[in-house]
Amino acid sequence: MRLGIVGLPNVGKSTLFNAITQAGAESANYPFCTIDPNVGVVSVPDRRLDILKDLYDSKKIVQTAIEFVDIAGLVKGASKGEGLGNKFLSNIREVDAIVHVVRCFEDSNVVHVDGSINSLRDIETINLELIFSDMEILDRRILKTTKALKADKKLQSELDILNQVKATLEEGKSIRTMELSDDEWAYVNTLDLLSSKPVIYVSNVSEEDLSNDGADNSMVAAVREFAKTEASDVVVICAQIEAEISELETDEEKKEFLETLGLEQSGLDKLIQASYHLLGLISFLTAGPQEVRAWTIKKGSKAPQAGGKIHSDIERGFIKAETIAFDDLVEHGTMSAAKEKGLVRLEGKEYVVKDGDVILFKFNV
Repeated sequence: MRLGIVGLPNVGKSTLFNAITQAGAESANYPFCTIDPNVGVVSVPDRRLDILKDLYDSKKIVQTAIEFVDIAGLVKGASKGEGLGNKFLSNIREVDAIVHVVRCFEDSNVVHVDGSINSLRDIETINLELIFSDMEILDRRILKTTKALKADKKLQSELDILNQVKATLEEGKSIRTMELSDDEWAYVNTLDLLSSKPVIYVSNVSEEDLSNDGADNSMVAAVREFAKTEASDVVVICAQIEAEISELETDEEKKEFLETLGLEQSGLDKLIQASYHLLGLISFLTAGPQEVRAWTIKKGSKAPQAGGKIHSDIERGFIKAETIAFDDLVEHGTMSAAKEKGLVRLEGKEYVVKDGDVILFKFNV
């Protein structure tokens, strides 16, 4: 999973990136501090792996990972090349989803590129630049399809969708707000349009607003209301707190720090959960004496495709998947004990893998 962190200059974007990836991206109080995208890979915490490691006496744990890309700050006119617009737009095209950081705190010591704090205006600035970029691409595609239609009338359905998408963009709405069939979405996704990408809005708040998840912050409330119109997720984070958490060395220290703030989990954990929800992802698990490991797949994936995440030979030569729910395995302590209770199943090609399934694949190539 590759997530692009975007936002206007000086909204806390690079501070957040540094905190969650500890990759040391430059962060300073002036626009365009980030020019080339910084990339950091973050392991996805999963308590189930620690438990399985103890059960199997495994040598190591292999977590699944998310790649975060810190993309240059955007300004008005980016779609026309203003600021670092062209670089921004090309980088965002390569990510699976957008993490849009929105400033929801007041601080006279941190300048705002537009001179004042307004969360909805900031969101609109970036969304409109993505829409303008999409319209340019769409106009060229419509012209090309219209010409090809003369020789191939079957292209009429594609042209109808293109015109429907264009009409949405002309209303100033992102493509992700559209209600399309699965087949229509499959075609739209081939167009690689920016405003069709799923978004998580990250409201960057002060420490005071973090304890109650921004409930008393009018800017956070505005972001949440806007996100509903797109069916997008909102995560409330204090980038400065995340930076302090990242400097702590042990999980125990981080847990104690969060408890002193009255928090149950870090902003990074909330962001990862939102990412999985937004992209419709789950994890299945494999376990043995060598390693325990989490594998990320799309919700609804069948057993052979899940096996293919491990190795293409498993999908190609799939026979059966020996499967047990994580909770059932933990409750009974061993696979043999769980088998005696009839909790270990042999599933075939049509089995839809569930989150937390512990699977041993049987295959032959």
